[in-house]
Amino acid sequence: MANIQIRKYRDEDAEIVKEIFTLGMSEHVPSSFTHILKQPLTQMLLMCTFCALITSSKSFLLPVLAVTLLLAGFRQMVIYMFNKYIETSLSKDLNNISETYLQQKDSCFWVAESEGRVVGTVGCLPAESAPEFMELKRMSVRRSHRGMGIAKALCRIVADFTRERGFPAVILYTSVVQTDAQKLYEHMGYTKTREFVVPELAAKILNFTLFEYRLDLQQNKERD
Repeated sequence: MANIQIRKYRDEDAEIVKEIFTLGMSEHVPSSFTHILKQPLTQMLLMCTFCALITSSKSFLLPVLAVTLLLAGFRQMVIYMFNKYIETSLSKDLNNISETYLQQKDSCFWVAESEGRVVGTVGCLPAESAPEFMELKRMSVRRSHRGMGIAKALCRIVADFTRERGFPAVILYTSVVQTDAQKLYEHMGYTKTREFVVPELAAKILNFTLFEYRLDLQQNKERD
C-alpha cells in the first residue's frame, strides 16, 4: 500500500468525501437493475405484458415497445432509490461529518490519502440499533485506487479504534448487490448475522435485501 496515508477527517475534505461516497453508491445502479430483472415478479410482469399485447394487437412492435418502456421505468426506479439513499445519507451525517463523528464520544471518521488526494473514506460510531456495538459506515474507495489494500486498511483502523474504546464488536450493513464488499468483509473476519428487506414498498416487492455483518473482537483477541 505504497504512498497511502490514513488520517482523521478535516473540514477541507468535506466536498471530496461526499463526491467519493456519491460516485461509489452510483456504481451499484447497473447491478441493482440486473438484480431486479432476475426477480420472478419482474419476469412475470414483462412476459405477461408482452404476451397480452402481442395477442390483442397482432403486432410485434407494440409489445416490444411496451416492454422497453417497462425496463426504462424499472431503471429509473433504481436510480431514484439510490439518489434517495444518497440524499438521506448526506443530510444524516455526511453534510456535517465533524459534528456527527469527530465531536461525539466513541466516534471517528478517516480518509485515505494518496499523493495529497483523498481516495477513500470510512467512519464509525455506536450503532443506533445496538449501541453496545460500533458500526462501520460510509466505506468507499475510488475505483482508480481499488486493489491496493486501502479498504482492508480502513477496516483495520475501525477495528483497532473499536477495540481501544472497549466495544466487543463492529457491525455494518451492506446490500445484496454489493458482492465485492461482502467478499472483503468476510475476508476481514466479519460474519453475516442476519438479512432483511429494505422497508420501502418498492424494495419489498423487488426483494432488495440488506445484510448485517459483525466482527467479534473478543474472538479475534482470543485467537491472537
